[in-house]
Amino acid sequence: MTGQSFSRSKALQAKAHHLIPGGCHTYAKGLDQYPILAPGFIARGLGAHVWDVDGNEFIEFGMGNRAVTLGHAFPAVVEAVQKEIAKGCNFTRPSQIEVECAEQFLSLIGADMVKFCKDGSDATSGAMKLARAYTGRDYVACCSDHPFFSVDDWFMGTTPMGAGVPQATKDLTLTFRYDDLDSAAALFDRYPGKIAAMILEPSRGADPKDGFLHRLKELCHRNGALFVLDEMITGFRWANGGGQAYYGIEPDLSTFGKALGNGFSVSALCGKREFMRLGGFHHHDKPRVFLLSTTHGGETGPLAAAIATIETYKEQPVVETLHRLGAALRDGFEQAIRRHGLGEYVSVVGRDCCLVFATLDRDRKPSQGFRSLFLQEMIRRGVICPSLAVCYSHTEHDIARTLDAVDASLAVYARALDDGVEMHLHGRPSQIVQRRFNLPGSFDEDLNV
Repeated sequence: MTGQSFSRSKALQAKAHHLIPGGCHTYAKGLDQYPILAPGFIARGLGAHVWDVDGNEFIEFGMGNRAVTLGHAFPAVVEAVQKEIAKGCNFTRPSQIEVECAEQFLSLIGADMVKFCKDGSDATSGAMKLARAYTGRDYVACCSDHPFFSVDDWFMGTTPMGAGVPQATKDLTLTFRYDDLDSAAALFDRYPGKIAAMILEPSRGADPKDGFLHRLKELCHRNGALFVLDEMITGFRWANGGGQAYYGIEPDLSTFGKALGNGFSVSALCGKREFMRLGGFHHHDKPRVFLLSTTHGGETGPLAAAIATIETYKEQPVVETLHRLGAALRDGFEQAIRRHGLGEYVSVVGRDCCLVFATLDRDRKPSQGFRSLFLQEMIRRGVICPSLAVCYSHTEHDIARTLDAVDASLAVYARALDDGVEMHLHGRPSQIVQRRFNLPGSFDEDLNV
């Protein structure tokens, strides 16, 4: 692509950072995650394509941080939402669609009960509260190999961005390693009778080894703790029933979001009746739990989106298509890596339905500079790819165009290994989200300061 201009985006960025901390409402979408030569604001999307506020068109693979698996403005979802919200979106009493959506969701996932909310953080935090209430214990443990579980204090206190979280709260969350049962067992040995739950994603791409998930569940139950799966990403990508269905394991509680409504704001905490009932009226043996009671939890539009999404998954080969397209993308990307002799510097990892790429510098160390350079060159060629997450609306032509862009971008990458990345990257590199401090002046060029 030639003749790109981001002038309107640049003007909006300056205004946004004056009005909004971080310039947007999702850190992963911030300007620090992209090179300077990148679209700052998206105006609209259709299928697997988006158009920015300057009119530039792109094939997109971030898909709303993996929340859009069917495609932007997917007709069945849009029509269902329009029809539902024309009748009103929020009432004094529950809406019938809350029951309909619960039935549809539980028939797909196989859990006993579900509570809907608006984002993944509320769902995972609800799971931790429920586990603590059921067990009467204060400690929880999360998998340190999985990057994000919640914006709430119980998790953020484990990250470099724990400012504002009391130390007493930080002390109550422990961490263990994926595929490392000994690390989890050591926590139970160190905190006997004190851990309420262990939470992890079923997978980040590679399958668990040696029955890890099943052995971890048994370890949790042997020590009186709940086994919780976070299916924000694996749900609606690994299989229709999520990672738990794919790996054949039944968690005590699990959480879903992102693709549940094809990008609409709806998430879910679900699980066994024995635990979920504590948020209801029909138990007398334990105190009541104030579980996910939100004004907008039963908002009709997003629930209609969830029903339409679930029906699409039941009726069409969505997951199979994600794997097929992702496999073609991986294969072509890896061929390009080999053509340019970059096997020691660039790699594609993850499951075919949910790929990411890794970038290393000349010393074979992870490099934000080379990541930014690759993103910059892909954007120049009409592709936005913070990840390589395909959607149901991507076409074979989209994949072919993307692989042409990959080939040309890796040619620049190879030259930068010889010349130095700064010779090819326009301006500063991107940065990781979870960092403790900002460097002075890091983004002045972006905002024309």
